[in-house]
Amino acid sequence: MDEENGVDANVEYQKVTSAIGSASASLRMGTSRVTFKIKGTTLPGEVFAVCGNSTALGVWSCQKAVFLVPNADDEITWTATVNLPRAILFKYRYFKCYYIEPKNPADLRQVLVNKWETHPHPRSFNPSEEECILDDGNFGIHNDIEKLDSGWLTCQSEIRLRLHYSEKPPVSISKKKFKKSRFRVKLTLEGFEEEGEEGEDDDKPVTNLAEKIANTLEITLISNNGYRSRHSQPECGYALEPGLWTEYSIQTMEPDNLELIFDFFEEELGVAVVQGDTLPGHVGSACLLSSTIVDKSSGLITLPIMSRNSRKTLGKVKVDYIVIKPMEGFICDMSPSLSKYWKPRVPLDVGHRGGISSTSATLAKVRENTIASFKNAASHGAAFVEFDVHLSKDHVPIVYHDLTCCISMKKKMDKESSELFEIPVKELTFEQLQLLKLAHVAALKVNDDKENLDDENDVSENQPFPSLQQVLLCVPENIGFNIEIKWPCQQKDGVWEGNLPTYMDMNKAIDIILKCTLENPSNRRIVFSSFVADVCSMIRQKQNKYPVLFLTQGHTNSYPEFMDLRCRTTPIAMSFAQSENLLGVNVHTEDLLRNPDYIQQAKSKDLVIFCWGNDTNESENRRILKQKGIDGLIYDRICDIILGQTDFFEVDELDELTQQLPDEAFVDCSCTDINHFACQSVPESNDSGNSYPSEIKSSEQEMYSTESDSGQSCSSF
Repeated sequence: MDEENGVDANVEYQKVTSAIGSASASLRMGTSRVTFKIKGTTLPGEVFAVCGNSTALGVWSCQKAVFLVPNADDEITWTATVNLPRAILFKYRYFKCYYIEPKNPADLRQVLVNKWETHPHPRSFNPSEEECILDDGNFGIHNDIEKLDSGWLTCQSEIRLRLHYSEKPPVSISKKKFKKSRFRVKLTLEGFEEEGEEGEDDDKPVTNLAEKIANTLEITLISNNGYRSRHSQPECGYALEPGLWTEYSIQTMEPDNLELIFDFFEEELGVAVVQGDTLPGHVGSACLLSSTIVDKSSGLITLPIMSRNSRKTLGKVKVDYIVIKPMEGFICDMSPSLSKYWKPRVPLDVGHRGGISSTSATLAKVRENTIASFKNAASHGAAFVEFDVHLSKDHVPIVYHDLTCCISMKKKMDKESSELFEIPVKELTFEQLQLLKLAHVAALKVNDDKENLDDENDVSENQPFPSLQQVLLCVPENIGFNIEIKWPCQQKDGVWEGNLPTYMDMNKAIDIILKCTLENPSNRRIVFSSFVADVCSMIRQKQNKYPVLFLTQGHTNSYPEFMDLRCRTTPIAMSFAQSENLLGVNVHTEDLLRNPDYIQQAKSKDLVIFCWGNDTNESENRRILKQKGIDGLIYDRICDIILGQTDFFEVDELDELTQQLPDEAFVDCSCTDINHFACQSVPESNDSGNSYPSEIKSSEQEMYSTESDSGQSCSSF
């Protein structure tokens, strides 16, 4: 009997230990209650949120993020608790936002991102216990480094009203009394044109405090001497000056329903225009209804200035405007962003239009801006290639330098002679462009047209007008792209590039180009650029992934001066880039050789600086600019100068993989109230919540190319 009891006891013991083992295994493979904790201040209506690379954290979507709640006793401490699988590496970021809940619970909320963390390596952790508390300290600071950026346009629009002397003084006074007066101007957002009636627009999101707060008004001042970005106005506004670009920015959910008032004050502010006026010097005002401008992306509108006392017309004000709308058909996420990230290295060699120049008639047969030229540059060790993108008539993004092209037409009964005609590229469909026999615009200036015509037997990769999508798919990822968005520029004498005073809608065109780039994801390094300041602004505000360089020619004898005040000098171009939070500027080499101090000035302003132009083709000039610290040089015939080199991208990726993530980037959730500790190599959560090995490519991978003049290697972001 005792023996039987002993056997039974042993069986029971085995059952218990087995059950405990199963429970332990289940516990190890189960979920963990993770509490996110951050400190920071907010404005009324603002909240903190967290998103990351798992379904529970919204898969990097700000609309699906987890909102934190403030501590009742400490309003600067915010927390949220989420159940997450254990033994999986998660990445996450915090951001600060307003949000609007939809009327239909099945729809996603609308989120206006004000500030978000942009460290190339997001915060990371591996939950290992049943309860974890992540005390992440102050918002924006990770591994003792502060990285915060303004949000992009998610569901709100931005109206920008500008007063400047690019062409003529913006204010014209007809009344003799004020003919010689100088004015200060202040813009006021009075409210909505119309308040909605009960029962109207039932499908609109539920209006709450956040929707009203979303209407913000800020002013930016830009000049050769510096900038003041997005701040509130003094009581009587700012004076208008010839060298000053004054820009008012209004972000709103209702861009077609705002009433905006310009108030004009005599600059001296000494005498009350109206007896007893609380604002001395207040002369008059002009009213702008946003519904009159929002149908176009940009334009110029003239408003009458009405006097204060008699309500008679005092003069007029010309208001230059752009309307920036959120990108349609694509939602940006919060996975690693490189919009302001640049890893300092020796200068980059960038192949101008693929490293082949055909700007002269004698070189018109050479295929610039083709897949073949880009592949050739890549095989010779170029770090980047620069090329131009605009749209065909059927809105296909195509790669071609000029806004116009020349087509030849053979005469009837004459097999030998032909005539060349210049036509805007935007007037031809993508299919038509593929069928053209082309000559460069320079061919119009010479007699021997046949020398400059396309060879009809060229293989496809050497054909002009490849689509941007073809280039993204066909050119090896180890070569970066500097994509210049081509847009007509107006010269100071009033002449428009390509004789195109009217062009496409800027919002729609840029949306198409950005979507094409973002929908063809890869590890390729991409930088956007443009000579048109408004194009740079739109690229920056519509997406949060790719950096932007502002192209400027500065003072030059080579090209006509531009109308836009922001393009005329390198110093004001740098001020604009700072105010817009761009990556940097791309400056004409002629101006840099004349003023080499501009390079260090840019770096002191935390700007990356590239150079372009014919002077860059001279090896001695490149040597000088590299010695001065230039970040990148765009020049022709790069394939003749750079010999084939080791693929430094592969070297860099291998180095990145061996380093993995730094120890401090991991969190070991080994107790209920923790600090950050090193963590063992663990699987990482992907977008669907599954796990995969932790050999992860970092967003901080460096990029290398050969250095043509010194023999050194170079890298980028």
